[in-house]
Amino acid sequence: MRIGILGTGNVARALAAGWSTAGHDVVLGSRSPEERTDVTGAGFTVVGLDAAVADAEVVVNATPGTVSVELLGSVGAAALAGKTLVDVGVGLSDDFTELSHPNSSLGELIQKAFPETPVVKTLCTMDASVMVRPGALEGRSTVFLSGDSAAAKQLTARLLTDLGWSAASQLDLGGIGTARGQEHFALLFIGIAEGLGSHTFNIDVVTLPSGP
Repeated sequence: MRIGILGTGNVARALAAGWSTAGHDVVLGSRSPEERTDVTGAGFTVVGLDAAVADAEVVVNATPGTVSVELLGSVGAAALAGKTLVDVGVGLSDDFTELSHPNSSLGELIQKAFPETPVVKTLCTMDASVMVRPGALEGRSTVFLSGDSAAAKQLTARLLTDLGWSAASQLDLGGIGTARGQEHFALLFIGIAEGLGSHTFNIDVVTLPSGP
């Protein structure tokens, strides 16, 4: 599958490496691809944003959440129409103490801005290393999906499986409105990371045992 990942940071590179290993054709999109010699030197293909979207079957937003809607707008609604957009971004203030979308979510805003593009929110409740290596953690782990399109979520679920997330570890929360809960977890994530002294962790949803 052809995947265009918008962004060239740690998350974008981790996802590109993970999906490339799984056999997908992945490119990274940048506003200034000619300047990202550090990324191309590491073996990644970096192209312009328009080119990353043009041939992609799936577009992944791995850009800073504070600029994502504007950046996607520069690509244009027509170019994104009909493509599944997997959004992993979260908008945070520079000091990581406040959400830039406190009464909404980035996922919802993207879906509103691009109604012809099914948006799926996922992978935003963990750091980049856990996104692509859930099996390295001790014990079970949960990844969440939010989106209005069942087909887009099914496609995203397959891509998550390619990163090592079993079907049992994937929890569909419902429509794109539930992306708010995923993104608002960011503040608790930061607190847990400070308490542990590490960002390499994840949460698991546990339930009561079945039976009488």
